[in-house]
Amino acid sequence: MSEEKANDKRQEKEKQEKEMHERAGSQMSEQEYGEYVKQVTPTHSTPLNVARAFLVGGLICCLGQAITNGLTAAGVEKEAAGTWTSVILVAAAILATGFNWFGQIVKFGGAGALVPITGFANSVVSPAIEYKKEGQVFGIGCKIFTIAGPVILFGIFASFLTGLLYLAGGWLGFM
Repeated sequence: MSEEKANDKRQEKEKQEKEMHERAGSQMSEQEYGEYVKQVTPTHSTPLNVARAFLVGGLICCLGQAITNGLTAAGVEKEAAGTWTSVILVAAAILATGFNWFGQIVKFGGAGALVPITGFANSVVSPAIEYKKEGQVFGIGCKIFTIAGPVILFGIFASFLTGLLYLAGGWLGFM
């Protein structure tokens, strides 16, 4: 019975939205427009979003630390364990993106899932999956860095400028 009520509520809401859209095409008063904007604008709870991002980001970081601890306990050097941890987290994010789980994690945890290395892996893999149907060259090859490309480009450019500043500082005796 509750499913029928949910359907009725959804139909009523759709009917109200349709009426508002129809009125939006004609002249609306400021009050009607304000009501329309309130109705179609999604609401968010910032404290809840921050808490979710903290939780998801923290869990990803805890997972990374657990992997590093496990590798060092197995006898892998600390630096190599850090590298392997990054590789494992990137591979996990790629698989989660491929199985369409990463989007659900991001929907729940927001920036908490996007900021770590896992978010970067997702930003490279997502366009590749989306444009796979256009072929290896024009699909995957051309679109794989659509999102991550600017990050890579400006990251390399910023490190180049930083290197030049460091070099100039050495010549001038600052470094």
